[in-house]
Amino acid sequence: MSTPVLQIENVSKRFGQTLANDNISLSLDKGEIVALLGENGAGKTTLMSILFGHYVPDSGRVMVDGQELPAGRPRAAIRAGIGMVHQHFALAPNLTVLENVTTGTESLWSPRSRRREARAKLLAISERFGLKVDPDARLGDLSVGEQQRVEILKALYNEARILVLDEPTAVLTQIEAERLFATLKDMAAQGLSLIFISHKLDEVMSTADRIVVLRGGRHVAERRASETSKPELAELMVGRAVSRPVREPSDPGDVVLEAAAVTVRIGGVDRLKAVDFRLRAGEVLGIIGVSGNGQAALAQLLSGTAAMASGDLLLFGQPVDALSVKDAVTAGIGRIPEDRNKDGAIGEMAIWENAILERLSSFSRHGLVDRQAGMAFAQTIIDTFDVRGGSPASRIRLLSGGNMQKLILGRNLIDRPRILIAAQPARGLDEGAVAAVHERILDARRQGTAVLLISEDLDEVMALADRIQAIVGGRLSPPIPAQEASTRRLGLMMAGEWEGETAHAV
Repeated sequence: MSTPVLQIENVSKRFGQTLANDNISLSLDKGEIVALLGENGAGKTTLMSILFGHYVPDSGRVMVDGQELPAGRPRAAIRAGIGMVHQHFALAPNLTVLENVTTGTESLWSPRSRRREARAKLLAISERFGLKVDPDARLGDLSVGEQQRVEILKALYNEARILVLDEPTAVLTQIEAERLFATLKDMAAQGLSLIFISHKLDEVMSTADRIVVLRGGRHVAERRASETSKPELAELMVGRAVSRPVREPSDPGDVVLEAAAVTVRIGGVDRLKAVDFRLRAGEVLGIIGVSGNGQAALAQLLSGTAAMASGDLLLFGQPVDALSVKDAVTAGIGRIPEDRNKDGAIGEMAIWENAILERLSSFSRHGLVDRQAGMAFAQTIIDTFDVRGGSPASRIRLLSGGNMQKLILGRNLIDRPRILIAAQPARGLDEGAVAAVHERILDARRQGTAVLLISEDLDEVMALADRIQAIVGGRLSPPIPAQEASTRRLGLMMAGEWEGETAHAV
Protein backbone atom coordinates (compact mmCIF):
# COMPACT_ATOMS: atom_id res chain seq x y z
CA MET A 1 0.00 0.00 0.00
CA SER A 2 1.16 3.56 -0.70
CA THR A 3 2.10 5.88 2.15
CA PRO A 4 -0.80 8.12 3.27
CA VAL A 5 -0.38 11.74 2.26
CA LEU A 6 -1.10 12.72 5.87
CA GLN A 7 -0.73 10.89 9.18
CA ILE A 8 -1.58 12.26 12.62
CA GLU A 9 -0.05 9.93 15.19
CA ASN A 10 -0.97 9.79 18.91
CA VAL A 11 -1.54 13.51 19.29
CA SER A 12 -2.49 14.89 22.71
CA LYS A 13 -3.03 18.50 23.74
CA ARG A 14 -4.05 19.97 27.09
CA PHE A 15 -5.17 23.53 27.93
CA GLY A 16 -4.96 23.88 31.70
CA GLN A 17 -7.31 21.28 33.15
CA THR A 18 -8.97 20.61 29.79
CA LEU A 19 -7.69 17.67 27.75
CA ALA A 20 -8.64 18.83 24.25
CA ASN A 21 -7.00 15.96 22.31
CA ASP A 22 -6.34 12.58 23.91
CA ASN A 23 -3.97 10.34 21.93
CA ILE A 24 -5.68 10.86 18.56
CA SER A 25 -4.50 9.18 15.37
CA LEU A 26 -5.91 9.43 11.84
CA SER A 27 -4.68 9.22 8.26
CA LEU A 28 -5.59 10.71 4.90
CA ASP A 29 -4.88 9.19 1.50
CA LYS A 30 -4.26 10.98 -1.77
CA GLY A 31 -7.54 11.94 -3.39
CA GLU A 32 -9.56 11.09 -0.27
CA ILE A 33 -12.16 13.22 1.51
CA VAL A 34 -12.40 12.66 5.26
CA ALA A 35 -15.07 14.32 7.40
CA LEU A 36 -14.29 15.10 11.04
CA LEU A 37 -17.37 15.02 13.27
CA GLY A 38 -17.90 15.71 16.96
CA GLU A 39 -19.76 17.84 19.45
CA ASN A 40 -18.70 21.44 19.98
CA GLY A 41 -15.63 21.21 22.18
CA ALA A 42 -14.82 17.63 21.10
CA GLY A 43 -11.34 18.69 19.95
CA LYS A 44 -11.81 18.88 16.17
CA THR A 45 -10.54 22.43 15.64
CA THR A 46 -7.70 21.92 18.12
CA LEU A 47 -6.53 18.88 16.18
CA MET A 48 -6.62 20.74 12.87
CA SER A 49 -4.83 23.72 14.45
CA ILE A 50 -2.04 21.34 15.50
CA LEU A 51 -1.91 20.05 11.93
CA PHE A 52 -1.54 23.59 10.57
CA GLY A 53 1.05 24.58 13.17
CA HIS A 54 -1.02 26.98 15.26
CA TYR A 55 -0.63 24.77 18.33
CA VAL A 56 2.25 22.57 19.47
CA PRO A 57 1.07 19.13 20.65
CA ASP A 58 2.08 17.91 24.10
CA SER A 59 2.82 14.56 22.48
CA GLY A 60 2.49 12.89 19.10
CA ARG A 61 3.47 14.00 15.63
CA VAL A 62 2.20 14.93 12.15
CA MET A 63 3.59 13.27 9.03
CA VAL A 64 3.17 14.57 5.46
CA ASP A 65 4.25 12.17 2.70
CA GLY A 66 6.11 10.14 5.33
CA GLN A 67 8.11 13.15 6.59
CA GLU A 68 7.57 14.61 10.06
CA LEU A 69 6.19 18.15 9.99
CA PRO A 70 7.89 20.64 12.35
CA ALA A 71 5.49 21.42 15.19
CA GLY A 72 4.11 24.92 15.67
CA ARG A 73 5.22 26.29 12.30
CA PRO A 74 2.36 27.31 9.97
CA ARG A 75 4.78 28.33 7.22
CA ALA A 76 6.22 24.81 7.22
CA ALA A 77 2.69 23.43 6.91
CA ILE A 78 2.00 25.71 3.94
CA ARG A 79 5.27 24.68 2.28
CA ALA A 80 4.27 21.06 2.80
CA GLY A 81 1.13 21.74 0.80
CA ILE A 82 -1.43 22.16 3.59
CA GLY A 83 -4.12 24.80 3.20
CA MET A 84 -6.50 25.81 5.99
CA VAL A 85 -9.94 27.39 5.80
CA HIS A 86 -10.60 28.66 9.31
CA GLN A 87 -13.95 28.74 11.08
CA HIS A 88 -12.94 32.03 12.71
CA PHE A 89 -11.44 34.20 10.02
CA ALA A 90 -7.68 34.63 9.76
CA LEU A 91 -7.96 37.76 7.63
CA ALA A 92 -7.04 41.44 7.91
CA PRO A 93 -10.15 43.67 7.99
CA ASN A 94 -8.24 46.77 6.84
CA LEU A 95 -6.99 45.12 3.61
CA THR A 96 -8.86 44.47 0.38
CA VAL A 97 -10.05 41.05 -0.68
CA LEU A 98 -7.23 40.76 -3.22
CA GLU A 99 -4.62 41.82 -0.66
CA ASN A 100 -5.90 39.27 1.84
CA VAL A 101 -5.83 36.47 -0.71
CA THR A 102 -2.34 37.27 -2.00
CA THR A 103 -0.67 38.13 1.33
CA GLY A 104 2.41 35.95 1.74
CA THR A 105 2.47 34.80 -1.89
CA GLU A 106 5.08 37.31 -3.07
CA SER A 107 8.54 38.14 -1.75
CA LEU A 108 8.94 41.55 -0.10
CA TRP A 109 11.99 42.00 -2.37
CA SER A 110 10.12 41.31 -5.58
CA PRO A 111 10.90 44.09 -8.09
CA ARG A 112 7.24 44.41 -9.01
CA SER A 113 3.88 43.20 -7.81
CA ARG A 114 2.02 40.75 -10.00
CA ARG A 115 -1.27 42.36 -9.06
CA ARG A 116 -2.83 42.06 -12.51
CA GLU A 117 -2.07 38.34 -12.75
CA ALA A 118 -3.25 37.80 -9.18
CA ARG A 119 -6.53 39.58 -9.86
CA ALA A 120 -7.15 37.48 -12.97
CA LYS A 121 -6.43 34.27 -11.07
CA LEU A 122 -8.69 35.28 -8.16
CA LEU A 123 -11.56 36.20 -10.47
CA ALA A 124 -11.20 32.92 -12.33
CA ILE A 125 -11.33 30.91 -9.11
CA SER A 126 -14.19 33.03 -7.82
CA GLU A 127 -16.19 32.38 -10.97
CA ARG A 128 -15.34 28.69 -11.05
CA PHE A 129 -16.51 28.05 -7.48
CA GLY A 130 -19.43 30.45 -7.50
CA LEU A 131 -17.91 32.44 -4.60
CA LYS A 132 -18.21 35.91 -6.04
CA VAL A 133 -16.66 38.84 -4.18
CA ASP A 134 -15.31 42.25 -5.20
CA PRO A 135 -11.46 42.00 -5.25
CA ASP A 136 -11.19 45.68 -4.32
CA ALA A 137 -13.68 45.61 -1.45
CA ARG A 138 -12.29 46.28 2.03
CA LEU A 139 -12.67 43.08 4.01
CA GLY A 140 -14.03 44.88 7.09
CA ASP A 141 -16.95 46.17 5.01
CA LEU A 142 -18.06 42.69 3.97
CA SER A 143 -20.73 40.56 5.60
CA VAL A 144 -19.79 37.43 7.55
CA GLY A 145 -20.78 35.26 4.60
CA GLU A 146 -18.66 37.24 2.18
CA GLN A 147 -15.66 37.06 4.53
CA GLN A 148 -16.06 33.29 4.70
CA ARG A 149 -15.94 33.19 0.90
CA VAL A 150 -12.63 35.06 1.02
CA GLU A 151 -11.24 32.44 3.45
CA ILE A 152 -12.18 29.67 1.03
CA LEU A 153 -10.80 31.58 -1.95
CA LYS A 154 -7.50 32.19 -0.15
CA ALA A 155 -7.01 28.48 0.41
CA LEU A 156 -7.98 27.63 -3.16
CA TYR A 157 -5.71 30.38 -4.51
CA ASN A 158 -2.68 28.77 -2.84
CA GLU A 159 -3.35 25.43 -4.58
CA ALA A 160 -2.76 23.24 -1.55
CA ARG A 161 -2.42 19.47 -1.95
CA ILE A 162 -4.05 18.91 1.45
CA LEU A 163 -6.99 21.17 2.19
CA VAL A 164 -8.50 21.44 5.68
CA LEU A 165 -11.88 23.14 5.90
CA ASP A 166 -13.38 24.06 9.30
CA GLU A 167 -17.17 24.42 8.83
CA PRO A 168 -16.70 25.63 5.23
CA THR A 169 -20.40 25.90 4.38
CA ALA A 170 -21.62 27.45 7.63
CA VAL A 171 -22.48 30.70 5.85
CA LEU A 172 -23.26 29.39 2.37
CA THR A 173 -26.67 28.74 0.91
CA GLN A 174 -27.62 25.19 0.03
CA ILE A 175 -26.96 25.79 -3.66
CA GLU A 176 -23.55 27.36 -2.96
CA ALA A 177 -22.64 24.48 -0.65
CA GLU A 178 -23.65 21.89 -3.23
CA ARG A 179 -21.57 23.69 -5.86
CA LEU A 180 -18.56 23.89 -3.54
CA PHE A 181 -18.62 20.22 -2.61
CA ALA A 182 -19.19 19.15 -6.21
CA THR A 183 -16.04 21.07 -7.12
CA LEU A 184 -14.11 19.63 -4.18
CA LYS A 185 -15.09 16.14 -5.30
CA ASP A 186 -13.69 16.92 -8.75
CA MET A 187 -10.49 18.19 -7.17
CA ALA A 188 -10.22 15.04 -5.03
CA ALA A 189 -10.60 12.97 -8.18
CA GLN A 190 -7.56 14.82 -9.52
CA GLY A 191 -5.50 14.01 -6.40
CA LEU A 192 -6.34 16.72 -3.87
CA SER A 193 -6.78 15.37 -0.32
CA LEU A 194 -9.35 16.98 1.96
CA ILE A 195 -10.41 17.02 5.60
CA PHE A 196 -13.50 18.98 6.50
CA ILE A 197 -15.21 19.66 9.81
CA SER A 198 -18.95 19.94 9.57
CA HIS A 199 -22.05 19.63 11.72
CA LYS A 200 -24.26 19.13 8.66
CA LEU A 201 -24.81 15.39 8.38
CA ASP A 202 -26.36 15.61 4.90
CA GLU A 203 -23.21 17.12 3.38
CA VAL A 204 -20.98 14.71 5.32
CA MET A 205 -22.92 11.71 4.02
CA SER A 206 -22.99 12.99 0.45
CA THR A 207 -19.38 14.20 0.24
CA ALA A 208 -17.02 12.23 2.49
CA ASP A 209 -15.37 8.94 1.66
CA ARG A 210 -14.64 8.27 5.32
CA ILE A 211 -15.94 9.79 8.56
CA VAL A 212 -13.95 10.12 11.80
CA VAL A 213 -15.88 10.88 15.00
CA LEU A 214 -14.35 12.61 18.05
CA ARG A 215 -16.02 12.75 21.44
CA GLY A 216 -14.51 14.25 24.57
CA GLY A 217 -11.19 14.74 22.80
CA ARG A 218 -10.92 11.09 21.78
CA HIS A 219 -11.20 9.20 18.50
CA VAL A 220 -14.31 7.11 19.21
CA ALA A 221 -15.43 5.84 15.81
CA GLU A 222 -14.64 5.67 12.11
CA ARG A 223 -17.07 4.79 9.34
CA ARG A 224 -17.21 4.60 5.58
CA ALA A 225 -19.88 7.05 4.46
CA SER A 226 -21.50 4.30 2.41
CA GLU A 227 -21.82 2.09 5.49
CA THR A 228 -23.41 4.41 8.05
CA SER A 229 -26.46 6.65 8.54
CA LYS A 230 -27.29 10.09 9.93
CA PRO A 231 -28.94 8.70 13.09
CA GLU A 232 -25.89 6.53 13.81
CA LEU A 233 -23.48 9.44 13.29
CA ALA A 234 -25.53 11.75 15.50
CA GLU A 235 -25.56 9.15 18.27
CA LEU A 236 -21.81 8.54 17.94
CA MET A 237 -21.17 12.27 18.23
CA VAL A 238 -23.11 12.86 21.45
CA GLY A 239 -23.22 9.40 22.97
CA ARG A 240 -27.01 9.16 22.86
CA ALA A 241 -29.87 9.21 20.37
CA VAL A 242 -30.62 12.72 19.00
CA SER A 243 -33.82 14.09 17.48
CA ARG A 244 -34.70 17.66 16.58
CA PRO A 245 -37.80 19.25 18.13
CA VAL A 246 -40.97 19.68 16.12
CA ARG A 247 -42.77 23.02 15.88
CA GLU A 248 -46.32 22.78 17.22
CA PRO A 249 -49.33 24.72 15.91
CA SER A 250 -49.82 27.97 17.81
CA ASP A 251 -52.14 30.92 18.11
CA PRO A 252 -49.95 34.05 17.94
CA GLY A 253 -50.83 37.05 20.08
CA ASP A 254 -50.74 40.77 19.42
CA VAL A 255 -48.34 42.48 17.02
CA VAL A 256 -45.31 43.54 19.08
CA LEU A 257 -43.09 44.85 16.30
CA GLU A 258 -44.08 46.39 12.98
CA ALA A 259 -42.06 48.03 10.21
CA ALA A 260 -43.60 50.02 7.36
CA ALA A 261 -41.43 51.18 4.46
CA VAL A 262 -38.35 51.23 6.68
CA THR A 263 -35.05 52.15 5.03
CA VAL A 264 -31.67 51.85 6.75
CA ARG A 265 -28.65 53.61 5.31
CA ILE A 266 -25.16 52.55 6.42
CA GLY A 267 -22.02 54.11 4.98
CA GLY A 268 -24.09 56.06 2.47
CA VAL A 269 -25.67 52.87 1.08
CA ASP A 270 -29.27 51.74 1.57
CA ARG A 271 -28.88 48.34 3.20
CA LEU A 272 -32.62 48.00 3.85
CA LYS A 273 -35.00 49.42 1.26
CA ALA A 274 -38.57 50.23 2.32
CA VAL A 275 -39.12 46.92 4.11
CA ASP A 276 -42.42 45.85 5.68
CA PHE A 277 -43.02 43.14 8.26
CA ARG A 278 -45.07 42.33 11.32
CA LEU A 279 -44.02 40.19 14.27
CA ARG A 280 -46.49 38.77 16.78
CA ALA A 281 -46.05 37.50 20.32
CA GLY A 282 -45.65 33.72 20.37
CA GLU A 283 -44.57 33.30 16.75
CA VAL A 284 -41.36 32.84 14.79
CA LEU A 285 -40.96 34.98 11.69
CA GLY A 286 -38.20 33.57 9.50
CA ILE A 287 -36.08 35.82 7.29
CA ILE A 288 -34.22 33.75 4.68
CA GLY A 289 -31.63 34.98 2.23
CA VAL A 290 -28.11 34.74 0.85
CA SER A 291 -25.56 36.46 3.09
CA GLY A 292 -24.97 40.14 2.33
CA ASN A 293 -28.51 41.04 1.27
CA GLY A 294 -29.40 43.24 4.23
CA GLN A 295 -29.78 40.76 7.08
CA ALA A 296 -27.08 42.46 9.15
CA ALA A 297 -28.75 45.87 8.76
CA LEU A 298 -32.09 44.43 9.86
CA ALA A 299 -30.56 42.90 12.99
CA GLN A 300 -28.66 46.12 13.73
CA LEU A 301 -31.82 48.21 13.39
CA LEU A 302 -33.77 46.07 15.84
CA SER A 303 -30.94 45.82 18.37
CA GLY A 304 -30.39 49.58 18.39
CA THR A 305 -27.05 49.79 16.60
CA ALA A 306 -28.36 51.25 13.31
CA ALA A 307 -30.88 54.02 12.72
CA MET A 308 -33.74 54.38 10.26
CA ALA A 309 -33.29 56.74 7.36
CA SER A 310 -37.03 56.70 6.66
CA GLY A 311 -40.19 54.74 7.37
CA ASP A 312 -42.17 53.86 10.47
CA LEU A 313 -41.29 51.43 13.25
CA LEU A 314 -43.79 50.46 15.95
CA LEU A 315 -42.68 48.70 19.13
CA PHE A 316 -45.56 47.33 21.22
CA GLY A 317 -47.87 49.64 19.33
CA GLN A 318 -45.84 52.78 20.01
CA PRO A 319 -43.93 54.66 17.28
CA VAL A 320 -40.16 54.62 17.62
CA ASP A 321 -38.12 57.39 16.06
CA ALA A 322 -34.69 56.20 17.17
CA LEU A 323 -34.13 52.87 18.94
CA SER A 324 -30.94 52.86 21.00
CA VAL A 325 -29.19 49.82 22.45
CA LYS A 326 -30.37 50.84 25.92
CA ASP A 327 -33.93 51.23 24.62
CA ALA A 328 -33.80 47.76 23.08
CA VAL A 329 -32.50 46.11 26.25
CA THR A 330 -34.98 47.99 28.45
CA ALA A 331 -37.86 46.99 26.14
CA GLY A 332 -36.95 43.33 26.55
CA ILE A 333 -35.35 42.73 23.16
CA GLY A 334 -32.74 39.97 23.28
CA ARG A 335 -30.30 39.37 20.46
CA ILE A 336 -28.15 36.57 19.15
CA PRO A 337 -25.71 38.33 16.79
CA GLU A 338 -24.61 36.92 13.45
CA ASP A 339 -20.91 37.13 14.39
CA ARG A 340 -20.51 35.86 17.94
CA ASN A 341 -16.82 36.76 18.08
CA LYS A 342 -17.17 40.32 16.82
CA ASP A 343 -20.54 41.37 18.21
CA GLY A 344 -21.46 38.75 20.80
CA ALA A 345 -18.50 38.47 23.14
CA ILE A 346 -15.24 40.07 24.26
CA GLY A 347 -12.66 37.34 24.05
CA GLU A 348 -10.28 38.53 26.77
CA MET A 349 -13.05 38.99 29.33
CA ALA A 350 -14.24 36.20 31.62
CA ILE A 351 -17.34 34.14 30.92
CA TRP A 352 -19.16 35.77 33.84
CA GLU A 353 -18.31 39.26 32.58
CA ASN A 354 -19.65 38.40 29.13
CA ALA A 355 -22.77 36.90 30.71
CA ILE A 356 -23.75 40.22 32.32
CA LEU A 357 -22.58 42.58 29.56
CA GLU A 358 -26.07 43.52 28.39
CA ARG A 359 -27.57 43.80 31.86
CA LEU A 360 -24.72 45.42 33.76
CA SER A 361 -27.01 47.73 35.75
CA SER A 362 -28.70 44.70 37.33
CA PHE A 363 -25.35 43.56 38.73
CA SER A 364 -24.01 46.93 39.85
CA ARG A 365 -24.46 49.01 42.96
CA HIS A 366 -22.97 52.46 43.51
CA GLY A 367 -20.83 52.01 40.41
CA LEU A 368 -19.34 48.69 41.55
CA VAL A 369 -20.02 45.37 39.85
CA ASP A 370 -21.15 42.53 42.11
CA ARG A 371 -18.67 39.86 41.01
CA GLN A 372 -20.20 37.14 43.17
CA ALA A 373 -23.68 37.69 41.74
CA GLY A 374 -22.25 37.77 38.21
CA MET A 375 -20.38 34.52 38.76
CA ALA A 376 -23.53 32.85 40.09
CA PHE A 377 -25.56 34.11 37.11
CA ALA A 378 -22.95 32.76 34.68
CA GLN A 379 -22.91 29.40 36.46
CA THR A 380 -26.69 29.20 36.12
CA ILE A 381 -26.37 29.76 32.36
CA ILE A 382 -23.56 27.18 32.13
CA ASP A 383 -25.65 24.57 33.95
CA THR A 384 -28.97 25.34 32.21
CA PHE A 385 -27.63 25.60 28.68
CA ASP A 386 -24.89 22.95 28.93
CA VAL A 387 -21.99 25.30 28.22
CA ARG A 388 -18.84 23.18 28.28
CA GLY A 389 -15.15 23.99 28.39
CA GLY A 390 -14.78 26.55 31.14
CA SER A 391 -15.80 27.94 34.52
CA PRO A 392 -17.35 31.40 35.08
CA ALA A 393 -13.86 32.79 35.65
CA SER A 394 -12.42 31.38 32.39
CA ARG A 395 -11.80 33.67 29.45
CA ILE A 396 -14.59 33.24 26.95
CA ARG A 397 -12.15 32.94 24.03
CA LEU A 398 -11.17 29.51 25.40
CA LEU A 399 -14.66 28.18 24.63
CA SER A 400 -15.36 26.45 21.34
CA GLY A 401 -17.55 28.40 18.92
CA GLY A 402 -20.57 26.29 19.73
CA ASN A 403 -20.23 26.66 23.48
CA MET A 404 -19.77 30.42 23.11
CA GLN A 405 -22.99 30.44 21.08
CA LYS A 406 -24.81 28.53 23.84
CA LEU A 407 -23.63 31.08 26.42
CA ILE A 408 -24.91 33.97 24.28
CA LEU A 409 -28.21 32.18 23.79
CA GLY A 410 -28.45 31.50 27.49
CA ARG A 411 -27.85 35.06 28.64
CA ASN A 412 -30.72 36.15 26.40
CA LEU A 413 -33.21 33.40 27.23
CA ILE A 414 -32.52 32.80 30.93
CA ASP A 415 -35.06 35.55 31.68
CA ARG A 416 -37.60 35.31 28.88
CA PRO A 417 -37.30 38.29 26.49
CA ARG A 418 -40.42 39.78 24.92
CA ILE A 419 -38.70 39.81 21.52
CA LEU A 420 -35.72 37.73 20.40
CA ILE A 421 -33.64 38.69 17.35
CA ALA A 422 -31.87 35.43 16.45
CA ALA A 423 -29.34 35.79 13.61
CA GLN A 424 -27.85 32.47 12.48
CA PRO A 425 -28.49 30.94 15.95
CA ALA A 426 -27.26 27.44 15.09
CA ARG A 427 -24.31 28.39 12.88
CA GLY A 428 -21.36 26.09 13.50
CA LEU A 429 -23.16 23.92 16.06
CA ASP A 430 -23.10 20.13 16.19
CA GLU A 431 -26.27 18.09 15.79
CA GLY A 432 -26.93 17.79 19.51
CA ALA A 433 -26.39 21.49 20.12
CA VAL A 434 -28.60 22.41 17.14
CA ALA A 435 -31.42 20.34 18.61
CA ALA A 436 -30.94 22.03 22.00
CA VAL A 437 -30.89 25.56 20.51
CA HIS A 438 -33.98 24.88 18.40
CA GLU A 439 -35.81 23.52 21.45
CA ARG A 440 -34.94 26.67 23.41
CA ILE A 441 -36.24 28.90 20.63
CA LEU A 442 -39.49 26.94 20.34
CA ASP A 443 -39.86 26.96 24.12
CA ALA A 444 -39.52 30.76 24.12
CA ARG A 445 -42.18 30.87 21.39
CA ARG A 446 -44.49 28.73 23.54
CA GLN A 447 -44.04 31.17 26.41
CA GLY A 448 -45.03 34.12 24.24
CA THR A 449 -41.69 35.47 23.02
CA ALA A 450 -41.82 36.95 19.52
CA VAL A 451 -38.85 35.56 17.57
CA LEU A 452 -37.36 37.10 14.45
CA LEU A 453 -35.21 34.31 13.01
CA ILE A 454 -32.61 35.43 10.46
CA SER A 455 -30.99 32.42 8.81
CA GLU A 456 -29.45 31.11 5.62
CA ASP A 457 -30.36 27.52 6.49
CA LEU A 458 -33.54 26.52 4.65
CA ASP A 459 -34.11 23.48 6.86
CA GLU A 460 -33.77 25.57 10.00
CA VAL A 461 -36.24 28.20 8.82
CA MET A 462 -38.79 25.65 7.65
CA ALA A 463 -38.49 23.77 10.96
CA LEU A 464 -38.87 26.78 13.27
CA ALA A 465 -40.76 29.57 11.49
CA ASP A 466 -44.52 30.12 11.39
CA ARG A 467 -44.17 32.58 8.51
CA ILE A 468 -41.28 33.21 6.15
CA GLN A 469 -40.03 36.21 4.17
CA ALA A 470 -37.03 36.34 1.83
CA ILE A 471 -34.57 39.21 1.81
CA VAL A 472 -32.91 40.13 -1.50
CA GLY A 473 -30.93 43.30 -2.18
CA GLY A 474 -32.26 44.91 0.99
CA ARG A 475 -35.90 44.22 0.12
CA LEU A 476 -38.30 41.82 1.82
CA SER A 477 -40.73 39.56 0.02
CA PRO A 478 -44.32 39.20 1.15
CA PRO A 479 -44.63 36.57 3.90
CA ILE A 480 -45.79 33.02 3.25
CA PRO A 481 -47.04 30.50 5.83
CA ALA A 482 -44.46 27.86 6.73
CA GLN A 483 -46.79 25.05 5.63
CA GLU A 484 -46.66 26.45 2.09
CA ALA A 485 -42.85 26.61 2.02
CA SER A 486 -40.63 24.19 0.14
CA THR A 487 -36.94 24.18 -0.68
CA ARG A 488 -37.75 25.06 -4.28
CA ARG A 489 -40.14 27.90 -3.44
CA LEU A 490 -37.80 29.43 -0.88
CA GLY A 491 -34.90 29.11 -3.31
CA LEU A 492 -36.87 31.07 -5.90
CA MET A 493 -37.80 33.69 -3.30
CA MET A 494 -34.14 34.03 -2.31
CA ALA A 495 -33.41 34.67 -5.99
CA GLY A 496 -35.93 37.52 -5.96
CA GLU A 497 -38.73 35.71 -7.78
CA TRP A 498 -41.74 36.84 -5.83
CA GLU A 499 -43.10 39.58 -8.07
CA GLY A 500 -46.83 39.19 -8.61
CA GLU A 501 -47.37 37.35 -5.34
CA THR A 502 -49.88 38.76 -2.92
CA ALA A 503 -48.84 39.17 0.69
CA HIS A 504 -50.82 36.92 3.00
CA ALA A 505 -52.94 38.64 5.61
CA VAL A 506 -51.18 38.75 8.97
